[in-house]
Amino acid sequence: MDCCGQKILYFLKKEHEIGLSVPKIYEILAEKYQIKSKWKKNQVRGLVPKAFKAHEVIQMDTVDFGEVFAFTGIDIFTREADVIVFPSLTSHDGLIYLETSMQRRFGGHSDLIQTDGGPEFKDEFKANVLRFTDRHRVARPYKKNEQSYIESFNRSLRKECLGWTKYRESQVDYLNNIVVNYLERYHYHRPHISLGMRPPLERI
Repeated sequence: MDCCGQKILYFLKKEHEIGLSVPKIYEILAEKYQIKSKWKKNQVRGLVPKAFKAHEVIQMDTVDFGEVFAFTGIDIFTREADVIVFPSLTSHDGLIYLETSMQRRFGGHSDLIQTDGGPEFKDEFKANVLRFTDRHRVARPYKKNEQSYIESFNRSLRKECLGWTKYRESQVDYLNNIVVNYLERYHYHRPHISLGMRPPLERI
């Protein structure tokens, strides 16, 4: 049914409680089918963006916590971040995250929003993203350095807030309350080495 590896992973977990990695899924599929990548090797993506002012470049991503998913975003200049936990991983969830985070955290508009190529950043998200940015860039697959700021924040979110626990769908409201408290500490109390040992909002 034209499912990508990420969607297959989602349904395996949700409907069959089977946990596999995306590369393993493609390895299994390759035993029977000829796998063709949808990525165009020579697709023009532009240079990896840099930021010289607030809200110039926003990176977005998601983190898998079992039955729930944390949508994350970070301003690569100020290091302001936002997180919302959802019980699913759809482009509609991506759109809700986009609308909410851009309004409450990232000033309503940015020069560029960068995401990976996950399904949560396609369809509804992709159809609406230019309402909030001048350009949407999709990072190259398997090039973690292109999403280095959000990857670093995701590690902090795990280490300092939600850990490596697998959560249940019924815990979404509880987790979002935990995340709100963490973001308060992150923005006003937690020092960042790259910001001269100051919290993001103290720097601003």
